[in-house]
Amino acid sequence: MELILVVVGAIVVAALANRRGLEPALMIVVVGIGASFLPGFTAPELDSHVLLTVVLPPLLYSAALDFSFPTFMRNIRPILGLGVGLVVVTAIAVAAVSAWLSVVPLAFGTALILGAIVAPPDAVTAVAVGRKLGLPKRVMAILTGESLINDAAALALFSIAVAQVAGTHTFIENPLLLFGYSAILGPAVGVALGYVTLWIRNRLNNASLETIQGLVVPFAAYIAAERFHASGVLAVVAAGFVVGTGTLSAGYQTRLQERYVWHSVDVLLEAFVFAYIGLHLRFVLEDLREAHESLLEVGVASAVVLVIVLAIRPLAIFVMFGRGVLFRHVDRTLSVPKPESGGRGALGVRQRRPKGKWRAMIDHTSLTWQENVVVSWTGMRGVVTLAAAAGIPLTTASGEPFPERATIQAIAFVVAVGTLLLQGWTLPPLIRRLKLSSQEDDRAYDREETFKAEGTVHNAADEVLAYFEANPPNGLEPQVLHDIRNWIARHSKDADEMPDPDEHDLRAEVFSTLYREVLAAQRAALIRERDSGRIDDEAVRAMLGRLDLQEASVTARMDSRL
Repeated sequence: MELILVVVGAIVVAALANRRGLEPALMIVVVGIGASFLPGFTAPELDSHVLLTVVLPPLLYSAALDFSFPTFMRNIRPILGLGVGLVVVTAIAVAAVSAWLSVVPLAFGTALILGAIVAPPDAVTAVAVGRKLGLPKRVMAILTGESLINDAAALALFSIAVAQVAGTHTFIENPLLLFGYSAILGPAVGVALGYVTLWIRNRLNNASLETIQGLVVPFAAYIAAERFHASGVLAVVAAGFVVGTGTLSAGYQTRLQERYVWHSVDVLLEAFVFAYIGLHLRFVLEDLREAHESLLEVGVASAVVLVIVLAIRPLAIFVMFGRGVLFRHVDRTLSVPKPESGGRGALGVRQRRPKGKWRAMIDHTSLTWQENVVVSWTGMRGVVTLAAAAGIPLTTASGEPFPERATIQAIAFVVAVGTLLLQGWTLPPLIRRLKLSSQEDDRAYDREETFKAEGTVHNAADEVLAYFEANPPNGLEPQVLHDIRNWIARHSKDADEMPDPDEHDLRAEVFSTLYREVLAAQRAALIRERDSGRIDDEAVRAMLGRLDLQEASVTARMDSRL
């Protein structure tokens, strides 16, 4: 009952925030903090495994379904740099400073646990703000891709650090081998489950059953991977990529239904997570008092860790950005081409090898300094930080209380709330100040890719109609055949128009059959162009969405007539 009230209250706050033009996540946190201090209030308690197993997989799976794998590969360098490299750097930096501070006595092992907990940003708020304000597509792709893998890196590091402090044994003792095993087997489990899901869907042929099956996939992927001691997060992401790509060839009803179902699930879970964070502030403070810790000392330590978390991301991003600018400047200024007679250029530049298929997919262009500023300020923490902090065991392997458990949880909570409020409130005005909301290059690129997609569907329709004219069905007058051809040609080029077939007769049956053949040819052509890399995946998805709506409206009209 308490959980239902929390969800309902969070949704009400989110609705009011939307009407006022405020960021719902931030308002939910603020209202939750205020509610936690009401007399007699008791916050709902959930086991950390419930948070990780029930809340995290659907959010990741939904993001992976809507995220293009080619786009992920195109931006793999900044995504890996932020999602893995920066997570490790942040965790070690927090651990080093926290172990050095004399304010709270954290050994390096317990400090590394704290670092792993606060290292992964939650891009939910950043992506929501960026989408509303119109951030460039590449920035949005990098932030989304980072959010899909940074949780896996942080949780793997967290598990290793907890095992070392608690004296328990991990599946593989060597940390590097354990990380490699988890990073390889997790995606493999997700890919296998994704293909099994598509195989089952092809035999269900029922939109409701396929949607229900889709709701089970993220939980199955996460639990299955964790059973094999692999990364459940990466398994969920891989399954989402496979199913999201395969769904493009599924029925239009399934795609339309899933789109709205997963959007609703996202809104529900995100509202609950932010409410859960806010409602526990008072109880974190009470746990500190029970552990006989000084609130002042923990507050100082929390402020220091928060400053480190806020500073390390901009510093790391601009180090990477500045290095790239410096290298390109040196290369342009000093290097010369390789002499035709052989040898090297002035800086020893060898003749470059031709790019392979996968290397050719990677976008090597750098972000502008304005885009780097925005990316550097999108480090809000969320559900993984909360769940990992709650997942610290109560005791070590010897039965003694886990060292500094309450202190670590309090610092992690302050960091999560602090980043949400500080960066969440300031990110929208920062984006407006940098004037990133009107990117002509992105708009021109969108128009170009949309034009390609429209040309593809038009050509596919023309091919089917040409075959129809060359091989007309028997029993219809030439004028009727001409009318059908014109109807199909017009409707296949305009998703907003709907055909108006007459009563159930041969003409309507021919129209229905031909119309579905045109749609099938258009979808096949789009997927073929996408797989060959000639059209952007997002433009293909948008065009498929138009075809889905077109087919839904046409089918509804035809079913009512027939």
